[in-house]
Formats: sequence, C-alpha cells, structure tokens
Amino acid sequence: MGLVRLWIASLAIVLVLAPIALAHSLDEVDAMLQGDEKYFQQIDRPAPDFTLRTADGRVVRLSDLRGKVVVLHFIYTSCTDVCPLHSEKIAGIQKMVNGTPMKGRVDFVTITTDPTRDTPDVMRGYGPAHGLDPVNWLFLTTTPDEPEDATRKLAEAFGHTFAKSEDGVQVHGVVTHVIDKEGRWRANFHGLNFAPINLVTFVNALTNNVERPHHEKDEGWLAKLKDFF
Repeated sequence: MGLVRLWIASLAIVLVLAPIALAHSLDEVDAMLQGDEKYFQQIDRPAPDFTLRTADGRVVRLSDLRGKVVVLHFIYTSCTDVCPLHSEKIAGIQKMVNGTPMKGRVDFVTITTDPTRDTPDVMRGYGPAHGLDPVNWLFLTTTPDEPEDATRKLAEAFGHTFAKSEDGVQVHGVVTHVIDKEGRWRANFHGLNFAPINLVTFVNALTNNVERPHHEKDEGWLAKLKDFF
C-alpha cells in the first residue's frame, strides 16, 4: 500500500503542481506559503559559496550545481536525535520530487559538520541507511586543505549556531535550505514539522522559473493537493 500511496502522491504532484507553477509568480507562491506554512522563511540573497568533496574524493563546488534547484541541510552522522529524523524527512521529500519530472532538476545535498568522525566509509553508508537516493543526492565533507571546522563555519554562514561539547556532541538548529538554479538562497524551512508538500511546491516553482507576476486566482489548490497525503 505504501508504494501505491507514493505513486498516487507523485501523480498528484505532476497533475496539480505543474499548472500551478505556470499560473503564479514566485511572489504569489511565497505569499501562499507565508500564510499556510509557519515554518517557511522567504530569503533572496546569494547562497554562501563552498568547495567540498564527496566520500569518493570528488570536489563539488556550489557553482557545479548551477542549473539545478538545491535542497541543502547540515547533519553529523554520530548525532542520534534530530539528524537522522531530518535526513529521513529529506529522503521522503526526495521520493516525492523524484516521482515527477523535477527529478533531473533538483539536487539534494547533505553536509557534515563533523568531518573528522565522518570518514568516507561512514559517509558511504549513511544514505542507504536513511533512504536517500544517490541518483540526485550528495553527501559532502571538507577538502584535505580545509580546517576541521570549515563546514561548521559554512553552516554558520547559513544562519546556524553551534555549541560543541568535549565528547563531540553538537547542539545546532534544524533547517532545510533551498537554493535556486542561479545560486541564490531563496528559502529556509525550519525544524521538522513543516509540511513536505509545501517544500515541494516551492521547489516546483523554482524549477519552472516562476518569476513573472500574474493576476489569476486559484483559491483552494493547496488544500486540495493536501488531500492526497
């Protein structure tokens, strides 16, 4: 039944979100989410740049992801409370996105804030353990010439604060960041209680280059879409 429900949900997104993206400006989508999603924060500024690497040593720069919408979050693998829950929520969103034509237009990026402990072997096992599909998911850490705290500094540039204990436990916020195809940071979804469909709606608008204002009204579409979930 789970697969059937996912298929129905994916079909609903294809049928409903695509015409919505064409019918509304991004400002209108923002306004809808501001009214409907209390964990949504609209942003419009250049995303903090980074040069990081995968578990296999491939260097990835933010500019390499240009042309894709990026859904980005920070975790560390030895975290036993919110980090696994956050990753599994991202995995669920990824499944929703990958069941639509957006699959090739969105990259999901996880960045470790504990590069010393998160060795390549640890990183390779993380995605499969939490349901993340490597087809459009990257798990990134520091490059060899960067200091150990480089990714924590990057997280701070994205608005996070850290308190790190001697035993390696990190106290930090839980935020999902959305970056558009031009490398601009466009939104935060705070915590774990936001509705996944709201993030998918926002990502869909960005993948469809929804920028021009329109004056049509389509009241009730978000409520109708949520009936599928």
